[in-house]
Order: sequence, then structure tokens, then C-alpha cells
Amino acid sequence: MGVAWKARRSAPAQAEESLEELAELAASAGAVIAGRVMQTRVAPEAATLIGQGKVQELAQLGQSVDAGVVIFDHDLTPTQQRNLEKLLGRKVIDRTQLILDIFARRARTREGRMQVELAQLSYMLPRLAGRGIEMSRLGGGIGTRGPGETQLETDRRRIQRRIKKIENDLESVRAGRALHRRQRQSVPLATIALVGYTNAGKSTLFNRLTAAGVLTDARMFATLDPTVRSVTLPSRRAALVSDTVGFIRNLPTTLVKAFRATLEEVSEATLILHVVDVSSEYAALQSGHVMEVLGEIGAAGIPRLLVLNKVDRLPVADVEAARRRLLGDSEVRAVAISALQGEGIGGLLATIDEVLQFDPIVRTRLRLPLREGKRIAMVHDLGRVIETRYDGDACEMEAEIPASLRRKLAAFVAG
Repeated sequence: MGVAWKARRSAPAQAEESLEELAELAASAGAVIAGRVMQTRVAPEAATLIGQGKVQELAQLGQSVDAGVVIFDHDLTPTQQRNLEKLLGRKVIDRTQLILDIFARRARTREGRMQVELAQLSYMLPRLAGRGIEMSRLGGGIGTRGPGETQLETDRRRIQRRIKKIENDLESVRAGRALHRRQRQSVPLATIALVGYTNAGKSTLFNRLTAAGVLTDARMFATLDPTVRSVTLPSRRAALVSDTVGFIRNLPTTLVKAFRATLEEVSEATLILHVVDVSSEYAALQSGHVMEVLGEIGAAGIPRLLVLNKVDRLPVADVEAARRRLLGDSEVRAVAISALQGEGIGGLLATIDEVLQFDPIVRTRLRLPLREGKRIAMVHDLGRVIETRYDGDACEMEAEIPASLRRKLAAFVAG
């Protein structure tokens, strides 16, 4: 069930797109879509979000197709949810609940499961009241505090204690992550974070760059737990690439908070690769939603490279038009690729090498004694040797090497 608000000029198109996305989310959760309903309204109905006539229509449709659940493409208040379940005679969930259910199914690591549980409990807490007649409260005053109220307070305290424990556990995970990050930073390695709307092809690109074998799936949110792998750039510099959860419109705030530890990989990155499904008619809108989330997690100021993925699905002229539409007046560089076919990957790596200011490449002349075989090999492994000349018991090399390696070999720099 979707709703478009009349006050917004683009409301009908955006509402249809959002409803289409909701159908994909529902399918990802294992649902079979039996029907779709859309209503255009000036303002939400306080008691049911949608109008009474539409509630009746929805009830009849649900009965005719024997629907097990009605999913709303909007966040419902606890009161709206209870009223709708009573009027429709079947289970009602909203967009946030659906996303939380998908996350609960897909989380694999202990950290991921904790993050999902935290988001679910935070969502559940304000919805405890009024879970049926046996839990109803008669009101304030002496003699009105029955067992329902006591049970409600017991449940609330138990959930609050559990939330506190998970937050403490996640804080420990976060501290461990920060320690690992500091250890990684002690060795000068750039970190590149892949971000993008869900289903943009991030995991396919991640596998193409790193041969990591991460799960790629057409279902939304197939990848939840962050994965970090190394990649060697054309300049021979090594960098770490991290694959993160896909972003989505109206990402529940409970999830943004709960997945802060995961998203830290993005906010601490040296460079962000913003992957866009250029074949989607909603590419510009999806790109805007990703930028909103980047702003929420404090990553909007990190250097960004726009990666136009799935170009194999479009003619060249359409790709160029999409590039202009997405970039506008922005100075952000863009690279067109097909992660699935491998098209443009060499150009992407070369562009990353060019825009990555971390540990820049410097041209250096070195004179190393032949007994320093380990250091000579290091120059070959981590840099690009342009010229080599042997003079007695010394090896003279001209090479393009990372600035960090030049500092290590400062004693052997020649003139």
C-alpha cells in the first residue's frame, strides 16, 4: 500500500517508484505479491494514514486474495498499525519493519546480528503499549494499575536492559575496529569504500577488483556484513577496498544508528567509490539518497569518484547523457564500467590511482649497495622501475615509488 502526497509535484512518480522498490524488498523477504494499491491524499489520516474508503477497499482486496500480510510503504505509528490490523483483519507491517526483517535474515556475523537486534528492539519499544485487550490500561489513579500495566513495564524494562547491553557490546566491537584501523594506518595504506544504492552492483565490482568471492545476489540487501580486501593499483601501490551495505530511500533512523560501526568503514575512508546503476531510470534519485546518507554519517566531505555501472545495458549516447545528468556542475570525476562484463575496470583502476592523493607517487633516483637485495626487491614490488644501471658493487635505479617508500629508503636517495 503506497500513498502519494498532493503537495509535492513529483509525488505520484516518486510514490510509484517507492512502491516498486517496496515490492522488491517484500520479494527479498520471501513474500509473494498478491496486489498493489495506491492512494493520493492531501494529508495523512491520523488514525489510519489512508482514508476510510481506501481501508475498506484494501480489506476487500485482502480478503479476495487471502493475503497474509499488508505492507505499507510508510512508517506507521503504533496507533495506526493497531487500528489498521483491527479494520483489515490481518497482519499489518510498515516499510521499516520489512527492512528490519530482511536485515535479521541476512546478518551473518555476531556484530551484524547485534546491530539488527538493536534496531529491532529500538523499533519495538514504543509499540509495546496496547498489544491487545489483556494489556490495556484503564488510565491513571488508584485501583487502575492492573497486571497489564505491570507486565507492560516489565517488558519495557527488559527491552531497555537488553538495548543497553547490546550498545555496550557494540561499543567494544567499535573499539576493536578502531584498533584494527589504527594498526592498518600504521602501514600507509589507502582505504577505498564502495557505496551505492542497494542493487547498484557494488559486490560484483568488489569481486572484480579483489577476487574476494563475496555473495552477489539480485535480492536487496544481499550483503550486510562489511568485507575488506586489498587491491594493487597500476602504480603498484596497495590499497584496501571495503564493501558495505547498500543504501536505500527512507533508511530507518534506527538502522542508521545501529549500523554506525559498519558505516565507520565509509566515514574513515580515503576515497569513496559511489557506484550508480546507470541503467536505472531512477539513477539520479538513488544517487541523491546515497548522498543524503553520506551526509548523515559525516562522510560527505570525503573525496568521491562516481562509478557508472551496468553500461553494457545502455547505448553509449545514453551513458553520456546519464553522466551529464548525474554530475551536473560537480567537479567529481566519473568512470563508466560494467562490473559484470569487466568493461572499463582498467580505466577505473587508473583513475583511482590518479585521484588518490594518499601516499603520492614520486620519481626518485636511488643508489643501493648490491647487498641490499631486500630493498632492491621492495622497489620492484612497490614501485615502477624506469631505469636500472650497475656501477661496481652498487645498483642505481630511477623509479616511481610511493612517498612512504622513499622515506624508508632516504639513506639511499641519490642527488
